[in-house]
Amino acid sequence: MAGRYDGDVLAGDWRRRKVTPEVDAESDLVVEDADSGFCGAVVGFDSGAVVLEDRHGRRRNFPLLPAAFLLDGKPVTLRRPVRVPVPAARRRTASGSIAVDGVRAQVAKASRIWVEGVHDAALVERIWGDDLRIEGVVVEPLDGIDALADEVRAFGPGPGRRLGVLVDHLVPGSKESRIVARVNSPHVLVTGHPYVDVWQAVRPAALGIAAWPVVPPGRPWKEGVCAALGVGEPADMWRHILSRVDSFADVETPLINAMERLIDFVTEPG
Repeated sequence: MAGRYDGDVLAGDWRRRKVTPEVDAESDLVVEDADSGFCGAVVGFDSGAVVLEDRHGRRRNFPLLPAAFLLDGKPVTLRRPVRVPVPAARRRTASGSIAVDGVRAQVAKASRIWVEGVHDAALVERIWGDDLRIEGVVVEPLDGIDALADEVRAFGPGPGRRLGVLVDHLVPGSKESRIVARVNSPHVLVTGHPYVDVWQAVRPAALGIAAWPVVPPGRPWKEGVCAALGVGEPADMWRHILSRVDSFADVETPLINAMERLIDFVTEPG
């Protein structure tokens, strides 16, 4: 057996094996196929093979075999990168609150929020409906606020039966401000916005107009708006307005602030 090997096969550090490094085949990584010499950048994967594109735009597929590629002249084993799933963005309601999935609407509480009419109620539902259902708060439309003090007394507000009221055109010196001043209960919060009608609380940009038309004094405001914008009936105009409201971003800040205050008030514990 002497002379069969040129040297001592056990000489040296025979236990140390050369390991080919593994590299993620990230997009645009430039490598060379060790067998063919084809050099190109990683542009994707096809049926388990890596796709390389050279500087002339030619593409070829190569299987991801051990030590099959050269990176900076050194053998490497390419591997397909493992993509970490990106957590889905937190869904938000139309009011901007973080949506709570899998929660059913609560049974209605005794507390209520009143608004002046059906248009106000529909707009509130469009933006704050999800929040109010989770809180168990019902929004009820009034037929105006001329008899507000009497209706509040009939409601019978108390510690566990709070009442929030949203009023249109609530500005100093207005008829609405004088009516509101007659309501005096620690369990009632009346707030509102400065606009003539809740229509006007919708941002003009959401409707594709520069500004709300100026209606001359003495003319019904809604009819005047429709005439200025070339719309036949207020009902048609309202359907158009509501269809253009998707979230709190489509309404003016005073309305947002007023509604948030009312929701906080009627949902405050005890």
